[in-house]
This record gives sequence, structure tokens and C-alpha cells, in this order.
Amino acid sequence: MNTRIRYVSLGLLAVVSLYTGLWAYFSPTGWYANFPGLGLKWLPQLGPYNEHLVKDAGSMFLALACLTVIALRQVRNTRLVQTTGAVWLVFNVLHFSYHVQHLDMYGTRDQVLNVVSLGGLLLLSAVLLVPAGARSERQGDDR
Repeated sequence: MNTRIRYVSLGLLAVVSLYTGLWAYFSPTGWYANFPGLGLKWLPQLGPYNEHLVKDAGSMFLALACLTVIALRQVRNTRLVQTTGAVWLVFNVLHFSYHVQHLDMYGTRDQVLNVVSLGGLLLLSAVLLVPAGARSERQGDDR
């Protein structure tokens, strides 16, 4: 796989996880009331606020951010990048699956945005599982 694609995928996943994790952990009520931002509010429809659950979600996103930033700094390490992709893919498949089953509580715009954003994260994760090209592996990218 092209190193630039790895950088972009890991970079976007890092930004999303830092944005979500920092906001959820350090401002749990604000995150719950206003996520994903820009005037959209997707969480109150899913049930009552629970600070413990929100902070746990924030912690999990920060842990994903940590792993992703480490992989980003070692982007030529195929095993690390693929492991990071696998971890993200498990989360994103389950997260996507839940939300596509609960779209009825949103209007059309928010349904589309949910599917597109969560589907995009799923694809970014899957891209990281693609092995490096034969040329890159011969050059020792897996170290």
C-alpha cells in the first residue's frame, strides 16, 4: 500500500479520535448535548445522559488516538499499521452496525450523514489492512 494513503487514513482516524475523545472526556455534558457539532445533535435521541458511559467512550477514543498516533509515526511498519487498522475495523464495524439499525430516530439529512461518516471511518480502517507493495516490503518496511 502507498505510504501516502497510510498517512491520510491514520491522520484522519487520529483527528476523529482526538476530537471525539477529548471532547467526550473533558466536557461530557457538552459532548452528549452537541455531538457531532456544527449545529447537529445526534446523541440525546439515543437515550438519557450517563456521565460514566460518556467518559468511558471518551477514554476509548483517546486510547485509539494513542495507538493511531504511534502507527502514524511508524507508518512504514506494516504489522503495526495493519494491527491499528484491525483494531479500528472491529470498533467501526460494530459501531456502524448499531447505528444503521437505529436511523429511524433521525431526519433524512442526519441519517445520510450518519451512514456516510461512519461508513467512511469503516473504509479508512479497512484500507489500513492492505499490505504494503512488494517493493516496499523488500526495502524492509516491516521493521
